[in-house]
Amino acid sequence: MRHPFLFILLFLFLLTSITGFAALAAPEQEVQFKDITITTSNTHLLLFGIVKNDKNNDMEQALHSGIPMRFNFYIELFRTRENWPDEELISMEFTHTLKYDTLKEHYQVDLEEQKKKTSTYHTFQEALQVMNEINGLRVIELNKLLPDSSYELRMKAVLYKKTLPMNLHYVVPFVSLWDMETDWHTIEFTY
Repeated sequence: MRHPFLFILLFLFLLTSITGFAALAAPEQEVQFKDITITTSNTHLLLFGIVKNDKNNDMEQALHSGIPMRFNFYIELFRTRENWPDEELISMEFTHTLKYDTLKEHYQVDLEEQKKKTSTYHTFQEALQVMNEINGLRVIELNKLLPDSSYELRMKAVLYKKTLPMNLHYVVPFVSLWDMETDWHTIEFTY
């Protein structure tokens, strides 16, 4: 007789939790790119940009509880042509990973596009600033671009993928609502 009561109590608890998590998942502010610059070096087309993200408190709490943060960036470059399909020149994906070392009390940032360069920081804000930046990404060699041709660079970032241990995300699927991502941001230019 107690088992149906416990089942109903558990069901109500889960229903309340789902409603609470859905409220937390509601977007407060849009995550977007800002300060995007495309320039050239002597040999490469370079990309600079920053992801604007205002959910730092949630991210810091998750990080301190042992969940590493991963920001996945997607970059595509097309040569655009009138009356012809666009030609894809580059499609790349790279990850920025942020971990907190509780013993040493510092933050560790791994930048995959910079040959897995790892840096340490003493404050969360310093580490998050590096996580949010694309700083001089070599997109393509200049000798692969045609002069006086039109190009389109598209970029997107997927941020703060919240995961649960031991495959609990299959049992509790609403946690995926915590994922944040930018829209595809497009920049058109002529080389």
